[in-house]
Amino acid sequence: MSGPAQAPETPITSKAQLVEYLAEGSKPEADWRIGTEHEKFAYNTSDFRALPYEGAASIKGLLTGLQRFGWEPVVEGGNVIALTLDGQSITLEPGGQFELSGAPLETIHQTCIEVSTHLKQVREVGSEAGIAMMGLGFNPKWRRDDIPVMPKGRYNIMRAYMPKKGNLGLDMMLRTCTVQVNLDYGSEADMVKKFRTSLALQPLAVAMFANSPFTEGKPNGFLSYRSQIWTDTDPDRTGMLGFVFDDGMSFERYVDHALDVPMYFSYRDGKYIDASGQSFRAFMAGKLPALPGALPTMRDWADHITTLFPEVRMKRFLEMRGADGGPWSRLCALPALWVGLLYDKTALDAAWDLCRDWTLAEREQLRLDAPKYGLHTPLRGRPLKHYAEQMVQIAMSGLKNRSRLSPAGEDETHFLEPLVRIVESGETPAEALLKLYNGRWNKSVDPAFTELAY
Repeated sequence: MSGPAQAPETPITSKAQLVEYLAEGSKPEADWRIGTEHEKFAYNTSDFRALPYEGAASIKGLLTGLQRFGWEPVVEGGNVIALTLDGQSITLEPGGQFELSGAPLETIHQTCIEVSTHLKQVREVGSEAGIAMMGLGFNPKWRRDDIPVMPKGRYNIMRAYMPKKGNLGLDMMLRTCTVQVNLDYGSEADMVKKFRTSLALQPLAVAMFANSPFTEGKPNGFLSYRSQIWTDTDPDRTGMLGFVFDDGMSFERYVDHALDVPMYFSYRDGKYIDASGQSFRAFMAGKLPALPGALPTMRDWADHITTLFPEVRMKRFLEMRGADGGPWSRLCALPALWVGLLYDKTALDAAWDLCRDWTLAEREQLRLDAPKYGLHTPLRGRPLKHYAEQMVQIAMSGLKNRSRLSPAGEDETHFLEPLVRIVESGETPAEALLKLYNGRWNKSVDPAFTELAY
C-alpha cells in the first residue's frame, strides 16, 4: 500500500481530467518499464514474533539502519514510515510487512539485481538486531491480535472501515504478503487488451504462486489463503471486474468504476481526513461530508485509485495483484511471467487467444477455486495445470522475442525456471510446504521461520 500520491494539487473541475490522467500513462514501447513490488514478514529471530514499530528489534530500527546505504527517510507524524533511494521506496504495510517498491527498470536482469541488493541490505541490518525476514502469502503462526500496527494515518481509517465491508479485511492488512509487478501500456487499445488478458489469467498466477497454506500454526484448507482473503475483504473495491471484458471498455469506463467505489480519505495539510464510505462524485460537487465545500485535487484522485484492490489494478500502468509472497527466485519469476506475456506482441496475442473465450462465469469460478485447489482447479474438463503450462511457455517465447541480454549474454527466460518446475510437477509451493509440515517439520510451522528466511 502507498503513502500519499505524488500528483499535482490541480483542482478537478471535470471527469475528463480523470480520464486524461489515466490516458497520460500511455507510453511508446521503447519507454515501457518494469516496476516490481514485494512484501516480506519481518520477525524477531528469538521468538518469531512480528516486529513492533519501536524497540531494540523493531521496524523503526530497520528503517534507521538502512539509511547507512543512502536511503532517505520519509516522516509522518514524527515517525519514519518509509525510505526512498534512486526511484525505489521502502514502505510499511499495516502489520509491519516490509515492502520494496522498485524503480522503473528496463529488464528482469536489473529487477533481480535490485531485489538481491535489497535483500542483502535488510539481512545485514536485521542480523545485527536479531531480525529476519521471509516470503509467504500469509503469516503462518500469529493471530491477528498478535500483530503490532504501524503508525500511519491512512491505516487507522482503513482499520475502522474494513470490518463494515467484509470479514477478512483486517487479516488482509495485517497478515498477508504479496509480490506484484507494474507494467505499461502503449495506448487505450493496448491497455484494454493487456487488462483483459492479465485479468483472465490472474487465477493461474494465484495457483502457480500459491504459498499460504497455514493459519495460526495449522493448515487452513487453502493453498493461497492470501488470495482467499480478498474474496471477503470489500466487494466494492475487489474482484475480477467483469466490465473490463465488455464492449466499450476504455479509460473512461474504468474512471466510472472508480468513481463508484467509496472513498477512504483525503490527505490535507499533512493529515489524513476520514472520508470512509463517502462518494468521490460528491467530492467533485463540493458536497463531501468530511470536507464541506472543498473540491478534490488530482492528488486526491491519485490517492483514491490506490484504494481499489481488484485482481489487476489500473493507475497509470497495470498492476498484477494475484501472487503470494515467496522466496528470492519467485520474486524475479513473477515480473518475468507478466513481462513475457504482455511486452511482446506475438506473446500477448497468444496469451489472449488462450483465455479470450472464457466466460464471465468461468473467470469468476476460477477466481474462487484457484486459492483452494491450485493447479488442480478444473476448467473445461482439464486441470488448471494444463493452461498454466501453456501460459508459462507463451511467456518464455515472449522473453525470447524481447531478447534483453545480461552482460553475460543470457536472455530473461531463465527467470521463469521456478515456474517451469511448478507447472511440470503440478505441485504448488503451498503443497510442498504442507508435505514438510506433515513430515520433517512434525506438524509445526516454526521451522518455516528458519528454513524460509531470506
